[in-house]
Amino acid sequence: MMDLKVTTLAGKDAGKLTLSDEIFGLDPREDILQRVVRWQLAKKQQGTHKAKGRAEISRTGAKMYKQKGTGRARHSSARAPQFRGGGKAHGPVARDHSHDLPKKVRALGLKHALSAKAKSSSLIVIDDLSVKDAKTKALISSFAALGLSNALMIGGAELDQNFKRAASNIPNIDVLPVQGINVHDILRRGTLVLSKAAVEALQERFK
Repeated sequence: MMDLKVTTLAGKDAGKLTLSDEIFGLDPREDILQRVVRWQLAKKQQGTHKAKGRAEISRTGAKMYKQKGTGRARHSSARAPQFRGGGKAHGPVARDHSHDLPKKVRALGLKHALSAKAKSSSLIVIDDLSVKDAKTKALISSFAALGLSNALMIGGAELDQNFKRAASNIPNIDVLPVQGINVHDILRRGTLVLSKAAVEALQERFK
């Protein structure tokens, strides 16, 4: 078990929290993280790219010119890829890029991502991600005091709407409820900020 200092948004001390080694104390493996990120990004890819092949081009079906006697190559169809306006050879087709990844590997990936942040001291626990007024300016100064310029904030199951609104306009700051936590978002931001409720929900989830 590891103890981590809990602070408030104002930067004041708010006690300590014990983190489970099974979630935050693993030795991060890059291959597992890479597999999960690749799976996430592949699932997100639209795959709506499409070029017409020679069978889909609307163009005359007549033979271009007679077979013999012209001194040129023996062409039949003007839809062939070598001609201007012809179909594309081996062009992209609309398809689904997603692939499967076992549930256990996905869960392990999340644990490894959390452990990676804890190991590199890029993990901060804040007692409560909530503010009285939805004022971006006030939140920017709070983050500056805490040294946060590039961070992912994970709140409880229900996000404080004022906090969400105030943070939504700050660049390089993402705010998600605990059920939206994912490996790609954790790794693409410098610091991971968890609320007390988020830590409890994660420890409960991986019991």
